[in-house]
Amino acid sequence: MLVVAVAIAIALPVVGFAQPAVASPVQAGAHTGSLDFGPNVKIFDPSMPIAEIQASVDAIANQQVDNEMGTQRYALLFEPGTYGTAAHPLVFQVGYYTEVAGLGSSPTDVTINGHVDVYNRCLTATNCIALDNFWRSVSNLTINVTGETGCRSSGDFWAASQAAPMRRVNIVGGNLTLMDYCTAGPQYASGGFIADSKTGFIINGSQQQYLVRDSSIGGWSNAVWNQVFAGVQGAPTQSFPNPPYTTLATNPSSREKPYLVIDPATNKYSVFVPDARTNSTGTTWASGQTPGHAIPLSNFFLARPGDSVKTINNQLAQGKNLIFTPGVYNVNKSIEVKRADTIVLGLGVATLTAVNGAVPITVADVKGVDIAGIMIDAGTVNSPALMQIGSTHATKGQARAHNGWSSASDPTGIQDVYFRIGGPHVGKATVGLKVNSDNVILDDIWAWRADHGSGVGWTVNTSDTGVVVNGDNVTATGLFSEHFQKYNTVWNGENGKTIFYQNELPYDAPNQAAWQHDGVLGWAGYKVADSVKTHQLWGGGSYIYTNVDPTIHATRGFEVPVTPGVKIHDVLTVQLGAGTLDHVINDTGAPVTSAAVGVPSYVTDF
Repeated sequence: MLVVAVAIAIALPVVGFAQPAVASPVQAGAHTGSLDFGPNVKIFDPSMPIAEIQASVDAIANQQVDNEMGTQRYALLFEPGTYGTAAHPLVFQVGYYTEVAGLGSSPTDVTINGHVDVYNRCLTATNCIALDNFWRSVSNLTINVTGETGCRSSGDFWAASQAAPMRRVNIVGGNLTLMDYCTAGPQYASGGFIADSKTGFIINGSQQQYLVRDSSIGGWSNAVWNQVFAGVQGAPTQSFPNPPYTTLATNPSSREKPYLVIDPATNKYSVFVPDARTNSTGTTWASGQTPGHAIPLSNFFLARPGDSVKTINNQLAQGKNLIFTPGVYNVNKSIEVKRADTIVLGLGVATLTAVNGAVPITVADVKGVDIAGIMIDAGTVNSPALMQIGSTHATKGQARAHNGWSSASDPTGIQDVYFRIGGPHVGKATVGLKVNSDNVILDDIWAWRADHGSGVGWTVNTSDTGVVVNGDNVTATGLFSEHFQKYNTVWNGENGKTIFYQNELPYDAPNQAAWQHDGVLGWAGYKVADSVKTHQLWGGGSYIYTNVDPTIHATRGFEVPVTPGVKIHDVLTVQLGAGTLDHVINDTGAPVTSAAVGVPSYVTDF
């Protein structure tokens, strides 16, 4: 994400309240039985000494806090009960590729008295930032904030950026702060995503953009560029652009991520699959059990790194659902999801790496599939796409044959899925995510052509487009697509909806001649096809930082057809220190230039 210095003025309220080896796997005794999630799933139960739990989570944090491009993956799972006390709190950090989750049926079934924190990374003594705090999560538990002193006592810290969701979290006893203001500066952050959560007061601080949906909050401190709320009780009122709050009373469509649970009475695991909702507000669990259904873990194949694609596909063909245990998987041909309502769930940011140009996951023309909690890396041989949802899509002049494979009441859900081209190694892919099916919900998706790491360069990690949507009735809540070499997102389907969009144009175009098309300078960050008649976007930002050639222009950040059914609300462009964006949307909106670095140009309605 952002690796540049952009001055952001923030007025915060006064608020109260060498790498060691990782410890050996924590065993859950009789609770796990013979079940084997692999060595990188740590399962804790309340009977364990708090010192033992603390040692295990600290060892993982010490390894992972700076392990941005590493291959280690971990899931820290807490059985129902209480962990830590006021006298002996459980306080720990969450580093890269680490999932922290409760195993109860409700977030209130697991309580951590202490902190579950993400802090700034201090790259130097005077450069402490959260801009690159990616690829981690916390979910399905209660954090009773206690146990720190001084600055850290003011709240639970979640100073993270893209691909670091907070879901089904209940925060009591203190604030939630999305900025780490306890280190040296500049303390910038570029997030982020919260869903199905209940909190007290939230400090946004330096977070440049954020989406909160289907939640209940006790207040919000401030905005920077693009803060979006959908179906959030306690959200700020609509006021874009001064301050830049975009607030929808309800969320049009949602499907919460499936999650692993254990029944304390039987010690048996299942995966709970929440029902889809429309026009929703607040959490799914405020009034009791989240509506949905449980699938016994016996109906899942627990994949391990080293399992062949043939083995995985055979299990899917036999009717199994799929869990990827933590690790990195080399995928030399497509993992094929062909059965309606199949669940594919990753633990610990399980990562699939394309080999020999494979498309790592494909979904047939079936309804109700859910894929969640995984990352897909491009490999050294170009892949046409890294994930493809559906094979059938409409073409001009031809009617779509549905034949029961798509359902608005049983939509396909894609949650917390990330696509990466370059970063840990050279990667090439024409498209990150291609959605051909109708009635799909994209929830917290980040497609990233790497701007730093290994295998990075204009002719090295090549990729045209992050997300292509060909299906109708597709809704995206929290869509991030960055640094792609042509349009970052292309939307060809009808009746699409995007609630929150974040984009950076590519940093590394060598010159203007290399980055232009059809008489247009650069490529827009968000493109709605000329043929589309109905589409809506709420709360979108496109940013430019062409540091290789600062003289480069992009004609526009957003490009859409001018037709009554296409409505764009609350969008902006920002210059981050290099390059010029001439317009916000089409030929509307003032340019952003080096004369006003970090100062947005806004368009409220188009």
